Amino acid sequence: MAKTNLAGNTSGSLDLHGIKTSRDTMLGIIVRKFFKNKLAIFGGIFLIIIISAALLAPVIAPYSPSKQNLLLKLQPPSSDHWLGTDRFGRDVFSRLLYGARISLLVGFASVLGSITIGTFLGAVAGYVGGIVDAIIMRFVDIILSIPSIFLLITLVTIFKPGVDKLILIFALLGWTTTARLVRGEFLSLRSREFVLASKTIGTRTHTIIFSHILPNAMGPIIVSATLAVGYVILAESGLSYLGLGIQPPDASWGNMLQDAQNFTILLKSWWYPLAPGLMILLTVICFNFVGDGLRDALDPKINE
Repeated sequence: MAKTNLAGNTSGSLDLHGIKTSRDTMLGIIVRKFFKNKLAIFGGIFLIIIISAALLAPVIAPYSPSKQNLLLKLQPPSSDHWLGTDRFGRDVFSRLLYGARISLLVGFASVLGSITIGTFLGAVAGYVGGIVDAIIMRFVDIILSIPSIFLLITLVTIFKPGVDKLILIFALLGWTTTARLVRGEFLSLRSREFVLASKTIGTRTHTIIFSHILPNAMGPIIVSATLAVGYVILAESGLSYLGLGIQPPDASWGNMLQDAQNFTILLKSWWYPLAPGLMILLTVICFNFVGDGLRDALDPKINE
């Protein structure tokens, strides 16, 4: 006979094959729904390939990303240089691999920071409510009222470009959406029976927040994080293209585009800007595909 736990979930029945829990069943449903989304599968496979290539860049890259040879500048793709060379004779394929490391590092690290900040503040605002909720949400409104691109450019100009500074700036500016999502989930969940039961038996507040309510709000957080990585990669590429992001000789997809913005290069050496531009486009699209797939898979209103 099925029984219900504090979170209101119903566990499966005991049979000859063992105990089948509702969590296992729910995970199976989520996986099946995700794998029915062909675009999400394509996005996931592409991202796995890109992340693996970035991690293995020192092994895969045939040349040093900063090695210059002016005698080979702007060479077309060949067996020696698969994606050609740039205007300093550097191998574009090698720089593309190392650029992926920086672009993905900025994306993942800054989103991890922003998700942590947003989840914590959103959880406190949604659970405590009252004046605490009002103060946090008004602060969110103030940040959202400032055009993000101008704020990014201002902060990057003040603190000087660099990987660590970009991660910090994106993390401090990107938590507002997550805070609103988490606050909404907590406002809905804090009056549920399993939360009231936990309060009744004297469970500590932080335990209720992080052990009982937060796991039930992870769906929107995961989706938000997946979509945010693509946005940060795009924003970092834009800043680097403007010369305000990752600085040479370090390679990123954005400063590779910035280096190729000369009209003569665009006209006669089209392969040079094509590679980083295409990687930015495909990576951001694939993160969006995976985010959409997770959103549909985690939505109980959408049938299998």
